[in-house]
Amino acid sequence: MTGETAGARRGRWPRLPLPARLDRRQMAGLAVGLVLADLVGGFLLSLPLDKLQHASPVVVDRQGVWLRAVPTDGGRWRLRADLDRTDRQFIDRLVAMEDNRFWWHPGVDPVAIARAAATDLSAGRIRSGGSTLTMQLARRLDPHPRAMRFKLLEAVRAIGLQLRLGKSGVLADYLTLAPYGGNLEGVRAASLAYFGHEPTHLTDAEQALLIALPQAPEARRPDRHPEAARLARNRVLRRLAARGLISPTAAREASETPVPRRSGFPVRAWAVSGEIARSATGDRPTVVSTLDAGLQARLESLAAQTAAGQGSHTAAAILVLETGTRSVRAAVSASARAGGGAWIDSTRALRSPGSSLKPFLYAFAFEQGLAAPETRLVDQKVAYEGYEPENFDRSFHGEVTAREALANSLNVPAVALMARLGPAAFEHRLQGAGVRIVRPRDGLADPGLALALGGEGITLRDLAVLYAALGDGGVAKPLSWTEADAALSPLLPGARLVSASAARQVLDILREAPPPPGRAPPQLSAGAPRLAFKTGTSYGFRDAVAAGVGDRWTVLVWTGRPDGGARPGLTGREAALPLLFQVFDLLSGETTRADALTPQTAPAALRQVDPAQSGPQVLFPPDGAALLADGFGPTARGFALTARGEGLRWYADGQALAPGIAGGPPVWHPAGPGFYRLVVIDGRGRRATASVRVK
Repeated sequence: MTGETAGARRGRWPRLPLPARLDRRQMAGLAVGLVLADLVGGFLLSLPLDKLQHASPVVVDRQGVWLRAVPTDGGRWRLRADLDRTDRQFIDRLVAMEDNRFWWHPGVDPVAIARAAATDLSAGRIRSGGSTLTMQLARRLDPHPRAMRFKLLEAVRAIGLQLRLGKSGVLADYLTLAPYGGNLEGVRAASLAYFGHEPTHLTDAEQALLIALPQAPEARRPDRHPEAARLARNRVLRRLAARGLISPTAAREASETPVPRRSGFPVRAWAVSGEIARSATGDRPTVVSTLDAGLQARLESLAAQTAAGQGSHTAAAILVLETGTRSVRAAVSASARAGGGAWIDSTRALRSPGSSLKPFLYAFAFEQGLAAPETRLVDQKVAYEGYEPENFDRSFHGEVTAREALANSLNVPAVALMARLGPAAFEHRLQGAGVRIVRPRDGLADPGLALALGGEGITLRDLAVLYAALGDGGVAKPLSWTEADAALSPLLPGARLVSASAARQVLDILREAPPPPGRAPPQLSAGAPRLAFKTGTSYGFRDAVAAGVGDRWTVLVWTGRPDGGARPGLTGREAALPLLFQVFDLLSGETTRADALTPQTAPAALRQVDPAQSGPQVLFPPDGAALLADGFGPTARGFALTARGEGLRWYADGQALAPGIAGGPPVWHPAGPGFYRLVVIDGRGRRATASVRVK
């Protein structure tokens, strides 16, 4: 019974005048009429829309750029149509060809039905059904055999759909469910599979094919019956030309276009976007992620190049997030989706962090007054109930400050601090920030002092939570994967990991760490970002980790074998740190690209042009610089010297330096720490000098 009828019977509406006396037949007729009214009204509005609630989840980046979709439970690609992102000309042509009076009929077109009936009677069989787009939608929602006895059912349901959805809703749902061959449903799925792009802009040939396919989707599938698809498409083009919807010349040119074959759907951030897609709901199948498709594509390529250079079984993972909102802008889970273990999401896999947890050990010690950056620590052989830690270089350095111990990642002082702080307390502090720490063996009562050196497992995502906290005043918050979560992040209080002053002290120390080979310290480069970074190498060289915090970004990098196999000799500094710097180079290029045309400050060597100046000019190292070396002697990496001039020869404290490879700039290997005088002489005997200090 409808609400209106029930309301009238309860006296809410004025009583209508009724005959003074009703006989039984009239009473029965009235009752039947009321029941039928209720049934028809309910039937018109009761057609199930379950199919629309089971559309394929789609993930887009923060700007709406396609990342990935996931098929429905039945394996069908059913993508919810968006009229605002569908070629308007295609919609107009579709309506003109399939349902010319769509915009004014009530869901059923009596003119089309009369014409179809006349055609069928004259032919003696069904040749035209006269179905409107709304009737076709009703049939897609509740399939049944194509027979005359079901036409009335389609017509009634079409009127109900018209009442429920309106014209735009009907058109959007039709373009969501229209069949396009195989497991493709909807214009978006068809456009992506056949043309490789969204239906926002479609060529004449593409439009004609999309109009022709739903009429006989299996018989005209371009991937199985390309000739049938071509003929059907060209018939639509001729009909469009006959109706003046396309010029004959354009129709002829479009008919010569090759028929496309089906291809796979485009995919970016495969693992992460699939994870986000699975969180979509039926009423909101499109999820707007925080990812940046352009940045993601560049980093996927960069990770693949890095992995290829480190061995055939190596993969690389990268996480980039904006520190303030914890919005993940890129998540490279593996360098490729081919080969053993490449389908593993390496941002979620448990890995050994190596020394990358040391900054938090020092931060807790600073906060609790156990040490300060200039506190003197002893780096010497020591044993803790049978456990004898040693440094990576298997040597001891005597008395060092906490600053030097952390900047140079010394193991023995770190274990000493862990002994004072307590491994269990350290573990609980990390877990209090929402980070999961996994011990290598269940049932261990104490995590052990080896936790200072990465003796437990952690994911790259949880490591990102910790480093982002350092960059955000010591407050830890979960990562944001969708724009909806990112909007809420500033409102969340977060969990206090460490005090703001301790976090700042640790970042200052990490900014002093030696850069990777071939990189000048940022202190010596004008305008270079002050990057705080730390590396980690797991036992057996299984995992190489690098983490960095910049002014705006937090970046985590991992390289290794997805199966956890060893890679002898590949440390975090050698295998992960160069990739970290490359990621920050890319991010810096994006954030400063507009300023590059009009720099505010020129490099030191170019701040002034003196027309009277002649002779060579030292570019690196500049006069008065302090250089931080990671080793001394001919086996160390040294410093690449550069200068402006021709026929240059270099001298260090009077000793001639050999030219570099192919006559390029020489590489200077200081014999030890101290002050040096560098001289460069050009081909005409003119010279320039630079006095530097090497630490």
